[in-house]
Amino acid sequence: MRSNQITIKDIARILGISPSTVSRALKDHPDINVGTKKAVNELAGKLKYQPNAVALSLKNSRSNTIGVIIPEIVHYFFSSVISGIEDVASRKGFTVIICQSNESYEREVANARTLLSHRVDGILVSISKETLTFGHFLDLQNSGIPLVFFDRIAPDINADQVIIDDMEASYKATRHLIETGCKRIAHFAGPQNLIIGKDRLQGYLNALTEVGIPVDNRLIVEADTFERARMAVIKMLDAGIIPDGIFAVNDLTAIGAMQTIQKRGYKIPAEISIVGFSDGYLSGITDPHLSSVDQHGYEMGTTAAEILFKRILSSEEEYIPEVKVLTADLIVRGSSVKE
Repeated sequence: MRSNQITIKDIARILGISPSTVSRALKDHPDINVGTKKAVNELAGKLKYQPNAVALSLKNSRSNTIGVIIPEIVHYFFSSVISGIEDVASRKGFTVIICQSNESYEREVANARTLLSHRVDGILVSISKETLTFGHFLDLQNSGIPLVFFDRIAPDINADQVIIDDMEASYKATRHLIETGCKRIAHFAGPQNLIIGKDRLQGYLNALTEVGIPVDNRLIVEADTFERARMAVIKMLDAGIIPDGIFAVNDLTAIGAMQTIQKRGYKIPAEISIVGFSDGYLSGITDPHLSSVDQHGYEMGTTAAEILFKRILSSEEEYIPEVKVLTADLIVRGSSVKE
């Protein structure tokens, strides 16, 4: 008995075109004109066409799945990246397996092994805070699995990367605080084993140096979580170290600092200005609203996914890693604009 599942041949018969044309239209092939693509995709949607994943896998010697390893799903930036990845994967007819390292090196290694055992066709990775060695990624590459790193990259792995210019973005954020009149600017930094942590610190230092503001090491503290920021503010204020501006490595850190400062009776931004990093939804619900660097997570996700699929679907043997640098934007709001 014939299955009721709609096939490419059914769509081709209804539209009066060849099955190969339908197949290429569904894959967004450049040789197929826009009108045909539109007709095919509209009919496929109407008939609820679903690709036969098993058949595709056997035909292409692929699993038609990709893996993603991220530090935290709950982080707005990473959820935005995932959204971009899944949109591209869906258009390509691929399924996405998402793994969370929870900032643990051991769990990241386990994630890599899990994805390898599932025979994924490629993996997108943002490394954990704890990751100092990268043998598990070399194992993936040696197994022939393409890797694309995004945001947090592995410096010793010869692979594609999608990043923002963290140093320039941090320079802009710190320079903005300087231009609003801040002279004692604290930096709540990320882990210095991560390139993004180093680059964001360096951008802050570059901005201070450029205008001749002396670097005060008491104002630089590793605090990249809400709770660590809260404790850092308490420690500074109790020691009589009162910054007039804070540049935080991420928005949660900035908000932890902001709430603690306000509880201590300081006004934001009249007495202490604050700028965060990532520009998630939380930046719009603080009081005042938080100035922040927009990392364009969705764009990073789509860009990284497109590079990965180019590797997966390409027949070229020569491999020259690509580094794509996206531009970040400073979004100025009430937390850093003095009246």
